[in-house]
Amino acid sequence: MLPDLTEYIWIAWLVLALLFIIIELLTLEFTFLMLAAGSLIGGLGTNLLGGPWWLQVGLAAALSALLLFTIRPLLLRLLHRGSEAVPMNVDALFGMLGRVVVPVTSVHGSVRLDNGETWTARLADSAPGTTLDVGTRVHVVAVLGATVEVAPASQEPPRERTADDG
Repeated sequence: MLPDLTEYIWIAWLVLALLFIIIELLTLEFTFLMLAAGSLIGGLGTNLLGGPWWLQVGLAAALSALLLFTIRPLLLRLLHRGSEAVPMNVDALFGMLGRVVVPVTSVHGSVRLDNGETWTARLADSAPGTTLDVGTRVHVVAVLGATVEVAPASQEPPRERTADDG
């Protein structure tokens, strides 16, 4: 005679919750954490109180959905509070100051930026004059591949780019 498998459903709830927690550690989105809490509180909790299997599944699903739509957004908002988008990589070069190391013309030149990198440079169309001499302070106006367009730092600094600028 086979044993009644509903007596061991508590093991399934523990395994399911552990699986959800492992997946949450890989995704870090609080989704599977809410599913794990629903499984533990709704499923395992109802099992320990003697509820039938269909009630366990229903309460686990309902509690998971409730947590997903109420607690998760609050946790995400709390996690991302105060974090601003920080420009990275090439986007961080826009507006950066530097010094000319090889005279810059509208065709070629070289600048050492304040972050220590040396870039091939050319004079921006908006900058007056034809040559920037060695040691001249410049700011980056644009990045075109491996070349930066620069203008003298004495000019008005570039405005911040917005999402409309592209």
